[in-house]
Amino acid sequence: MTTKTVSMKRISGYNILSPKGFKADGIHCGLKHKKNDLGLLVSEVPANVAGVFTTNAIQAAPLHVTKEAIAKEGKLQAIIINSGNANACTGKQGLEDAYAMQELTAEKLGIDPHLVGVASTGVIGEKMNMVPVIKGIKNISPSYGLEGSIQFSQALLTTDTVTKNTAYTTVIDGKEITIAGTAKGSGMIEPNMATMLGFITTDAKVETPHLQTALKTVTDLTFNAITVDGDTSTNDTVLLLANGLAENETLTPEHPEWGKFIQTLHAVAQDLAKMIAKDGEGATKLIETEVIGAVSDEEARKIAKTVVGSPLVKTAVFGCDANWGRIIAAVGYSGATVDPNAISIQIGDTTVVESGEPVSFSEEHLREYLKQPEVKIVVQLHQGEGQGLAWGCDLTYDYVQINATYRT
Repeated sequence: MTTKTVSMKRISGYNILSPKGFKADGIHCGLKHKKNDLGLLVSEVPANVAGVFTTNAIQAAPLHVTKEAIAKEGKLQAIIINSGNANACTGKQGLEDAYAMQELTAEKLGIDPHLVGVASTGVIGEKMNMVPVIKGIKNISPSYGLEGSIQFSQALLTTDTVTKNTAYTTVIDGKEITIAGTAKGSGMIEPNMATMLGFITTDAKVETPHLQTALKTVTDLTFNAITVDGDTSTNDTVLLLANGLAENETLTPEHPEWGKFIQTLHAVAQDLAKMIAKDGEGATKLIETEVIGAVSDEEARKIAKTVVGSPLVKTAVFGCDANWGRIIAAVGYSGATVDPNAISIQIGDTTVVESGEPVSFSEEHLREYLKQPEVKIVVQLHQGEGQGLAWGCDLTYDYVQINATYRT
């Protein structure tokens, strides 16, 4: 991925529908008590699609249906999603229910079933109540503009406290290209991937194989660089739809402006990833760890993710305790190549470790810094040129309460 900065602009407004030719809706069908629990995203034309999915060996029925649909010809025109039920570990009936959601949506839109993806999120191991789902699919009415976008993004949520949306534009071949995304994710966040659903839309023209390469590259740097609690779920899906309606020349890695597309996609994915980490269940703070001077970028990301995933680091940040010993311990057990005598650590703008040894600092100053909603940790290894980022959140009393009573 190129490191040259490109010209792009973040859009305020309705985000997921900012690219040309997309519409959406979200409604309450009855899987949850009150809030939206069914969403539909539609492209005017079949869109080339790329997908990344959970690495958990146990995968929910909707993932099988969506993967099969994508394999047919690398295109989707619609995605039907529900929250309130993961449709995972539900056997033959769960698979039949996922196919039914696909077929009902296709019939509603007058398109082939293999152009419909399915995604679900919620409680694992409970059979889907299809009566409200069937009624909801018949009643849902996608539209263009702000309202449809808001309703769709709300339909994704489970324990999330906020919707997560972002969008950027850039210019390629003299055409304005827009990339936008919405996501859900709050707990069980340990992507490769985690309890998250992410949907990214673009009006750029990109062939499916190159779209897949782009999404995989960006995912490794963003969605796979966040952690909330170290668990990996059964349903996680990120889908990228490119409908080509911006009418640019077909993008490939050989295109002179391919880097613009990649960096704009990266900006969208990174925004969503950070929003997920910040909205971790019970969280009060976003933790960002930057590692520089590692043997490789891969090792830098491994160390960064180990630090933000450490329960001891997370609880120290929650308690506003500048306990750098927990940070350096996480660096040491990350499995990456390190020289204990070369490590330097900063918390905010304060150096706490230099060349592996403690540095005097103001506990009061750092305590005040750690009260901020975003905390930055920088680890310098002096081992090479590798660098990487990861994001997580603090671990609070509320996290325990939320997950102790999730089903009840």
